[in-house]
Amino acid sequence: MFITLEGPDGSGKSSLLPRLADVLRRGGCEVVTTREPGSTPLGEQVRRLVLDTEPRVDRTGLADALLFAASRAQHVAEVIRPGLERGAVVVCDRYADSSLAYQGAGSGVPMEELRVVQRFATGGLVPDLTILLDLPVEAGLGRKSAEVTRFEAFQDLAYHERVRAAFLSFAAAEPDRYAIVDATGDAAAVLAGAVAAVRRVAGRLPCLGAALEAAEARAG
Repeated sequence: MFITLEGPDGSGKSSLLPRLADVLRRGGCEVVTTREPGSTPLGEQVRRLVLDTEPRVDRTGLADALLFAASRAQHVAEVIRPGLERGAVVVCDRYADSSLAYQGAGSGVPMEELRVVQRFATGGLVPDLTILLDLPVEAGLGRKSAEVTRFEAFQDLAYHERVRAAFLSFAAAEPDRYAIVDATGDAAAVLAGAVAAVRRVAGRLPCLGAALEAAEARAG
């Protein structure tokens, strides 16, 4: 089972990741938590390159897209596919949809060409479920004030609005894969929304059903 967490900056993906993994592990699932860019030696080098504000190196959206794709290809080969092949639930903070939103909608890289790059980098691997944490752009950027990357430091509000709109359009186009969770609430409410989203796919893996039953028992 491959689950991805997506959303605009400051939506709370990195905070949700360990909490959701803990819920799923209580049902007996092996859970692999991972993130993009990063999670491999190459990916961590790319992460510093694409996110650090210093030294400032201006790049085109296409150059960024290719850097993210290189990291993603290694990530799929080293972490995601091996986890899936041994029956684990892989939960990933950002995946290919982020490149479509940020480099595509945000930076203007042609979307269809970008989709070809993503298919090549991932070998066509698509998540079973994508949980979209959505909130207004200004609220998300306000949360990120203590952790500023290139994308907050050097991009304007309109850029981030395009990114958010893109994620919402992806969810509308693929309602069977996407579940939108209101990220304006507290951590407990966001986790509850994510757990509800996992119910969509719980029937495909016995441990997921057990995890949700355990979560409901604790809540009750």
